[in-house]
Amino acid sequence: MESLNALIQGMGLMHLGIGQAIMLLVSLLLLWLAIAKKFEPLLLLPIGFGGLLSNIPEAGMALTALESLLAHHDAGQLAVIAAKLNCAPDVHAIKEALALALPSVQSQMENLAVDMGYTPGGLALFYKVAIGSGVAPLVIFMGVGAMTDFGPLLANPRTLLLGAAAQFGIFATVLGALTLNYFGLIAFTLPQAAAIGIIGGADGPTAIYLSGKLAPELLGAIAVAAYSYMALVPLIQPPIMKALTSETERKIRMVQLRTVSKREKILFPVVLLMLVAL
Repeated sequence: MESLNALIQGMGLMHLGIGQAIMLLVSLLLLWLAIAKKFEPLLLLPIGFGGLLSNIPEAGMALTALESLLAHHDAGQLAVIAAKLNCAPDVHAIKEALALALPSVQSQMENLAVDMGYTPGGLALFYKVAIGSGVAPLVIFMGVGAMTDFGPLLANPRTLLLGAAAQFGIFATVLGALTLNYFGLIAFTLPQAAAIGIIGGADGPTAIYLSGKLAPELLGAIAVAAYSYMALVPLIQPPIMKALTSETERKIRMVQLRTVSKREKILFPVVLLMLVAL
């Protein structure tokens, strides 16, 4: 009987938190949308699978060595970390002290956790190498840029204004986050509000890069929110189009004004890169 009880207590379901349960359901929803509904499978499939891996109970795949130490609640080890940070030896106080500590101090605490026998999870290592260094967003940018057809934009440069107008969504989202904080509904700092605001630009790689710099603790939520709503555009857009346009307008066939040469398509991103670099 004791063996059966130990087996049951060792099951992941016994350690499943409400937050993990919600994220597992969200991850399954993203996988279903990607596979069954074909909504942006290149984006939602890896996000959903990564969400499943990072929320497996007791696996700690997304935890750093220090986060693994805090999750185990060992009183002696917590006391050592607390002494280094000059705070109370409890998890909440240590997390608050770490949030206010310099990056060098945070790195020292991470190394101390490694010395105590804890190791970072596979996803945490991937985050440090790919996201934390800023390499992954750049690679994503290159991939998206290589898949983008700039022909319609070059044929009708005025459409650039449509893309520029989308950036007003950034300011609206930042103000929305700060409004929630002002009324005490959800507490957001200014960097967190800025990281959330970049979602309004409808640009996934930028959202990942900026949130990784300004609010790493919100990176997962921001990435899921940004890519989810962009993938759901086929569901969101039709009712808005029907509300704002007539049936006659929707039947207008849009044709490209002129044929854009291959040389123009190659020179455009190269010249744009040089201008941005200057």
